[in-house]
Amino acid sequence: MQTEILKIDRENIDENILNHAAEIIKKGELVAFPTETVYGLGADGLNPKAAKKIFKAKNRPEDNPLILHIDEDYKLDELVEKVDDRTKFLIKNLWPGPLTVILKKSSIIPDIITGGGDTVAVRRPKDKLAREFIKYCNTPIAAPSANISGRPSPTNAKDVYYDMNGRIPLIIDGGSSDIGIESTVIDMSLENPCILRPGYYTYEYIKKFIPNVCLDDSLVDDSKVPRSPGQKYKHYAPKAEMKVFVGDKSVEKIKDLALKYKNEGKKVGILVFDKDTEKFSSFTTLSLGNKDNLIEMSHVLFEALRDLDRKNVDIILAEGVKDIGLGKSIMNRMKKSASGNIFNL
Repeated sequence: MQTEILKIDRENIDENILNHAAEIIKKGELVAFPTETVYGLGADGLNPKAAKKIFKAKNRPEDNPLILHIDEDYKLDELVEKVDDRTKFLIKNLWPGPLTVILKKSSIIPDIITGGGDTVAVRRPKDKLAREFIKYCNTPIAAPSANISGRPSPTNAKDVYYDMNGRIPLIIDGGSSDIGIESTVIDMSLENPCILRPGYYTYEYIKKFIPNVCLDDSLVDDSKVPRSPGQKYKHYAPKAEMKVFVGDKSVEKIKDLALKYKNEGKKVGILVFDKDTEKFSSFTTLSLGNKDNLIEMSHVLFEALRDLDRKNVDIILAEGVKDIGLGKSIMNRMKKSASGNIFNL
């Protein structure tokens, strides 16, 4: 299969490209498209044969549910049994945006979308191009991140192509994703709504709208099994071994280890914040941005991991952040990227 990349101007959206992409979706095929979080791998969310192709393209386990994407709030109604008042209040304030809500599914949702479960995850993206694409398709779009399962999520068309070339017919190139990490996922089907995956919308922020919201046990205790099936799998991992260091002595520790690994003949990749990059000029070093701007860090993290993979480093030493606010969402990704190798100093 030849994978086509079509670049689209966000300021002057080409309807011909969207019509072409929508026709591919209607034929039961896959299209990668940009959202404000990461690039999604889209299929008709009401067509089980089309959805099955997502799992094949990604090498994704079929018990890992898919998120349905819609272009208008009211379209949630036909996908779920009921939209309760709590959920209505939440999406009124936070949609369109990087928030996925889980509710009891309606009868039209194929089992392959939900991993055989009785709930469905739905999001209305903030990205205007994403919503226009969904509108042209005229169906909910099932879309996990557009990468091989286990790899860092792609935030640009180049990284999608690296993983999906020959696996899908089309990639819509809309430039870089603004946020860079996936949406916050909250299970609203429970008596006490629960955040299953942290994202741009933090626990502290969502608590303003849902005072009794909780965090999944696995997000506060590593020994607990995640409630969300997909969270039990390996995610966001670069090819190289990765270690993450948090605390005032993290840069000093990274420098010591970098020298040690270099002397052992290993090619070392470094991820630190702007103010410390000069300390690692003799290594393959990328910046995580300004330490006081975690939005910038979330924006560059996955792209940086993929860049270090392309540079063929043997080990990645990275600086982490405190596990609060947006930092919790970022550290959730870094912990999985590093297979749990987090060191608090």
